[in-house]
Amino acid sequence: MEFILNGDPREYTDFIRNQEKGHFMQTIEWSKVKDDWDNLYFVIKNNGAIKAAGSILIRELPVVGRNFMYCPRGPVFADYNDREVLRFFVENIKQVARQHKALMLKIDPYVKATEKHAVDALLGAGFVQKPQTLNFEGIQPRFVAHLDITGDLDEIMMGFHQKTRYNIRLAQRKGVTVRVGERSDLQRFHEIMEETGLRDNFVVRSLAYFEKMYDHLVPPGYMRLYVAEHEGDILSGAINMMFGKKCWYVYGASSNTRRNVMPNYLLQWEMIKWAKESGCTLYDFRGISGDLDPSNPLYGLYRFKKGFNGVFTELIGEFDLVFDPLMYKLWDIGLPLAKNIRSKIIMAGKKLRK
Repeated sequence: MEFILNGDPREYTDFIRNQEKGHFMQTIEWSKVKDDWDNLYFVIKNNGAIKAAGSILIRELPVVGRNFMYCPRGPVFADYNDREVLRFFVENIKQVARQHKALMLKIDPYVKATEKHAVDALLGAGFVQKPQTLNFEGIQPRFVAHLDITGDLDEIMMGFHQKTRYNIRLAQRKGVTVRVGERSDLQRFHEIMEETGLRDNFVVRSLAYFEKMYDHLVPPGYMRLYVAEHEGDILSGAINMMFGKKCWYVYGASSNTRRNVMPNYLLQWEMIKWAKESGCTLYDFRGISGDLDPSNPLYGLYRFKKGFNGVFTELIGEFDLVFDPLMYKLWDIGLPLAKNIRSKIIMAGKKLRK
């Protein structure tokens, strides 16, 4: 077998695109959005055929002076049950880690939790499975909502909850329109994201980050910005990603005004239509909580996505390949504390400015 670093980008991209477990976060273009990280990509070949591939981001960890390697929604294996390829990957990534003075490699593959063989294979190869939390404690959400869009549009619509169908038609009757946004619309989209973050208590990315996403991901056709308008005002917006036969609802923002005209429902329907008309078979609504108790503050997010017939789907979560056990233990204890403090400081600052 061969382990090839930074080889033919077209060959790499074609492999990721055509795999069931391929993901837009494994594209070379996504790594360019993360330009504050170093990055590399690899392929593993056996007799000329690609058996696995992945894009890895690398960043220095504060205080400890070592690097953190992260393979977002990867790596991508043609067969997660092929333990020989997995073993070969581990052997070679350890060498890469030494070159980059890496403390660990974190992965969170786009693999369903029902695929127990993948978990067993990763544990057998030396990976450590992270705690199975229920909300959004990880880097990527462990629970998502999937919509099968292999049927025709009428069938897809009829699968929605009656109230969801009603709200889509209500938005149309009230004069809400949806269009593909331009780069200049990012300013308003970001303003609405700030409103949404304050309302729902989450930290929002900077405008510059969304501009980088637009610049790197729109030209190859991976990303679309959608906006919903009413009487000339943008009331909501969303960013969708498309790669291969899958489409992801990545970011959503809604204004606090005129929510009664239901712009989010029509916005979502238009994005599903785009995915279907583009040949996709799966629409991924992305993150929901694994705690489906109606008293959970995140339950409304699940209810909205379930209204579109989004099926509750659990992924296998995060796994770490540890290269320095002592430093890893210290980092593993300190990271949640640092993230919690940072989030509280940012949210407090935003609320004061309001």
